[in-house]
Amino acid sequence: MEFAEWYTREGCGLSADEPMSLIGTHLSVSGGLHRAVERASLLEVEAMQIFTGNPLQWRGRSLSLADVDSFRRALLNSSVKSVVVHSSYLINLAGEDGVRRKSIDAMTGEIERCYQLGVDSVVLHPGSSTGRDRGEAIGQLILSLGEVLARTEKNPVRILLETMAGAGGTLGVSIEELGYVIDALGWNDCLGICADICHLFGAGVDVRSDGGYERLVASIEKHVGISRVGCFHLSDNKGPRGSNVDRHEHLGQGEIGIIPFGMVVSDERFEKTPCILETPKDGIGDEGNIALLKKMRGA
Repeated sequence: MEFAEWYTREGCGLSADEPMSLIGTHLSVSGGLHRAVERASLLEVEAMQIFTGNPLQWRGRSLSLADVDSFRRALLNSSVKSVVVHSSYLINLAGEDGVRRKSIDAMTGEIERCYQLGVDSVVLHPGSSTGRDRGEAIGQLILSLGEVLARTEKNPVRILLETMAGAGGTLGVSIEELGYVIDALGWNDCLGICADICHLFGAGVDVRSDGGYERLVASIEKHVGISRVGCFHLSDNKGPRGSNVDRHEHLGQGEIGIIPFGMVVSDERFEKTPCILETPKDGIGDEGNIALLKKMRGA
């Protein structure tokens, strides 16, 4: 039995009275993947993001049957309704030569692990031009993504291309650019986006007002479609708008302020979309930021 079917039969699928958005945070897998689920339940969140291995290593871990079983069983007894995996930071599908080949292999492995765990989405940094022509780098990204999709066509896990702040020649600095990549790959159902509010602000998008937020949503609708937003990353930014800085800060304590985060978690257009905190763990920590999001959502 496929995991999605098994999970639903056990009564853990989303019910009709679930809140609009699914509030969650990135959690450590120290001690085992199932420990992250336990940590999520202690925080009483509906979503979580994890790494399946060390994000600073090329070689991903192999999951044993025990790893998979303990993770799935933990989910059954948890508050978690949606899990998102974040891929390794080393992956650069727009890279050249050896880096590109290693990135394709690593991303293939990420998708295979997601499929084993029953996770339907994996967030990917689109990559960097590393000093080359930007158009050439985007072309490499498209070719590499096409190869990854071909390799994993029997494992329907959605790749969420993350919006980036733009430092160091990173790709994906606008919704339009991500839409171009998705369009070039024929609007494959296994492609979507992760809208990172901190990164979008760093790239120059002003989301600090109702009008600014609505312009962002209009851009999403025009270039990728609302249904392709697989998750949001939520954190304030210590840097000013358009600085290409992505220094994460607690909600309301940076240059963005509190307004857009409340609009995201209460927006009916993103019903049941995971809204993942990537705020610092010190200070008010996850507990304080989660409480703030729940208050803005309406519990």
